[in-house]
Amino acid sequence: MRGGMGNMQSMMRQMQKMQKKVTEEQEKLNQTEFTGVAPDYMVKVVFTGDHRMKDIVINPEAIDEDDPDMLQDLIVAAVNDAMNRVDSETNKTMGKYTKGIPGM
Repeated sequence: MRGGMGNMQSMMRQMQKMQKKVTEEQEKLNQTEFTGVAPDYMVKVVFTGDHRMKDIVINPEAIDEDDPDMLQDLIVAAVNDAMNRVDSETNKTMGKYTKGIPGM
């Protein structure tokens, strides 16, 4: 009986260590900046790992009064590129903790 409690306590300590590592890595990821770009670098956006936009740079050539849809498409492309980069790094960094867990 006593050996079982010792194993449980050891397992709990390991889980606490792992939770601390997960939290630290998530905080580091949240501080990391990810740049997304539209074709020909007409629009560049910068997001943090927690999906917050920090900056947007629009090339003046992308601004056409007669075609506002083009600028909108470029912004969407740049944001989607940044989000893909955030998601890719998140999966790479955090995926080691969820690998093998059903539903993750």
